[in-house]
Amino acid sequence: MAVPKRKVSPHRRGNRRSHDSLKVEAHHECDNCGELKRPHNLCSHCGFYNGREIVAVGV
Repeated sequence: MAVPKRKVSPHRRGNRRSHDSLKVEAHHECDNCGELKRPHNLCSHCGFYNGREIVAVGV
């Protein structure tokens, strides 16, 4: 059975795990209402996308 010759140092272990962290989600301000929304997605607050109303949101 394969066994490591030496213990992996914390620095080497951290370098290996450096790409495992979660990425911060991007948010942009809606041009119509000013609420934060995901880029390239419909604004859930006002229903606008790319300057046009896509979904009528009840007031």
